[in-house]
Amino acid sequence: MDKIKPFFPFAFNFKAKDVTGLIVSIIIHFVVGAVLGIVFGWLLAGIPIIGILFGIIGWAGDLYCTAGIVFAILTFCGVIK
Repeated sequence: MDKIKPFFPFAFNFKAKDVTGLIVSIIIHFVVGAVLGIVFGWLLAGIPIIGILFGIIGWAGDLYCTAGIVFAILTFCGVIK
């Protein structure tokens, strides 16, 4: 798990049972996911030739944010230390 922690800094920056840290982490991941979705999904994916590439990047960003939220919840529950 130590190899994953550098890639998800906001999912592991609080202790177990810290509700405030969990809420802040979820809000950060949600906002970043929404911004990535708007920029890549709506704006840049409409470009005819490279739109597919930007769609894939947007999908990967949403997947990253979802994984960050899951890791934050698992950290809160004490499953991941």
